[in-house]
Amino acid sequence: MKKAVVFGAGNIGRGFLGQIFFEAGYEITFIEAMPAVVTNLNQKKAYPLWVVSEKGTEKFEISRVQAVPAEDKEAAARTLKDADISATAVGVNNLPRIYPLIACGIEKRFRSKTEAPLNIIICENLLSAGKVFRTEIKKSLSPEFHPYFDEKVGLVETVVSRMVPPVPIELKEKEPLLVLVEPYKILPVARTGFKGELPEISGFHPVENISAYEEQKLYIHNLGHAVCAYLGYLKGYQYIREAVADSEISHRLTGCLNETGSALVKKHPFLQPELPDHIADLRHRFANKALGDTVWRVGREPLRKLGPSDRLVGALRLCRDYGVEPENLIFTIASALCYNYKEDEEAAILAKMISENGPGYVLQEVCKIKPEEPIYNAIIEKYNKLSKQC
Repeated sequence: MKKAVVFGAGNIGRGFLGQIFFEAGYEITFIEAMPAVVTNLNQKKAYPLWVVSEKGTEKFEISRVQAVPAEDKEAAARTLKDADISATAVGVNNLPRIYPLIACGIEKRFRSKTEAPLNIIICENLLSAGKVFRTEIKKSLSPEFHPYFDEKVGLVETVVSRMVPPVPIELKEKEPLLVLVEPYKILPVARTGFKGELPEISGFHPVENISAYEEQKLYIHNLGHAVCAYLGYLKGYQYIREAVADSEISHRLTGCLNETGSALVKKHPFLQPELPDHIADLRHRFANKALGDTVWRVGREPLRKLGPSDRLVGALRLCRDYGVEPENLIFTIASALCYNYKEDEEAAILAKMISENGPGYVLQEVCKIKPEEPIYNAIIEKYNKLSKQC
């Protein structure tokens, strides 16, 4: 049987990669850092995956699975030596822990004279992920193995858009391995990243320009989610679905997506035919009541999301670069400055920064927007009106 090795048995590892590899007929080994997850996977050799939507819940069992502790470098390398395909979904902060494991597995493949290529599907929120992986893995790999690595190992960038909501505590207590997911199951993969033939895996969507799809994910999907979260918070909503159903927020959401969509197709014209359907599908997915997604989860870490290249300010810059007036984006950024949810550490820091230094300080220090830019005063003006609702 074909073998897949997945680094990370979390939401995307089990909730996305595990499903598509299982359905493609692979036996799956997870390399996982949490001992309890490793123990449960090895005891049960399966886990439940529920696809939730307005139509109801479809319950699946993902079987042919096992797990290896991430700290067992030798065992992890052995599984990678025999793998037909691999993937990572550990989170950017945990990547330094897996580079040496991958390097050790590559060395074992070389020593065992394995000629078949190994493609590693990178499901991380990391720009230029392929280049980063190649550089970092080589640091842990003796130079004598570099030619083999370059020739035989494909590093495939992706754009992960499947939404995986938290499992309610009462369900988690009954079944610790349960994963809830939305029906959406498409994974754009960089065609040029593969070595050898592309694997036949339902859900893989090979594309030539993966960076365009990364921008589409950030400035359409992630931006749209942020609009719902920050505007929904101002109106006192708990769930994203409530925000989507609000006529005023829906109007602002349409405005933001039209603004960034117009800029995106100017930069990447080939996106034009599919973008309207993609946006319509996203709005439908955001309104999925079964996900139970909250404005606090989606709006969390506002300082990161207000960064100069992230979903809000990055989208605004994109619009200005391509001659699109970002009226609704300005309104959304001003709304984000009002996000003062007390249970969110970054939101508390944001509120303190504004209280002590004013909103202009955040625009300059966090967003990197200069006072002489027209958008600076436009955001401040909107914030001054909205802050009365904070």
